Amino acid sequence: MNIERLLQEALGSGQGRRQNPGQGGSTLPGGLAGGAAAGGLVALLLGSKKARKLGGKALTYGGMAAVGGLAYKAWRDWQQNRPSGTEADPLHLPPPPADSGFDMAQERDSAGQDFRLAVLRAMILAAKSDGHIDPEEHGRIRDRIEALGLGAEEKAALFDSFAAPADPAEAARPARTDAQRAELYLASALAVDPDTPDERRYLDDLARHLALPEGLRGHLDLEAEAARRQVGA
Repeated sequence: MNIERLLQEALGSGQGRRQNPGQGGSTLPGGLAGGAAAGGLVALLLGSKKARKLGGKALTYGGMAAVGGLAYKAWRDWQQNRPSGTEADPLHLPPPPADSGFDMAQERDSAGQDFRLAVLRAMILAAKSDGHIDPEEHGRIRDRIEALGLGAEEKAALFDSFAAPADPAEAARPARTDAQRAELYLASALAVDPDTPDERRYLDDLARHLALPEGLRGHLDLEAEAARRQVGA
């Protein structure tokens, strides 16, 4: 399977680099920001909500790079008993160290697959948890996948993720380390705004299935809220 091609089409990653406003021209990998401009499938899913939510906007802006940075920041705060969610620019945190377990491109899931696939699937399942995707929107997503010219494996992976029910147990299953559990939860928390009963219930169930270390979820939630606050300001 061509993981890079799959992520490029799903997230818009590799579609260029995004200017980081107010930081002297520094840049951030495009991630879902590229997807928003270039028609990334997850950006399409997040943008199909009746009222676009800030969690989806944060993912569109920061992409998978933001997931790793935010999860690692929450993890370190939890370890050192420091407050989370107080940084001025949460969507532009430094990348996690290569040996931290939070460098998703170097990690494998419980089945030995590229861990980024599990993070992508977690985003998609969480984004569907409020039941907002109607048959017409399913059709648009299916048509977009068909038009991408992906290989059979890549296309099947996307069809499977978009067709799967929003099952928190399935989203949690690939995690094999606490770092991966934190990233799966953070990605899911950013794919929604927990402002409906269905979304709150989904995140509660996901945290339970992930068996996050005691206290860590609170730090992850604070980082996700900081990201939503940044894009909503």
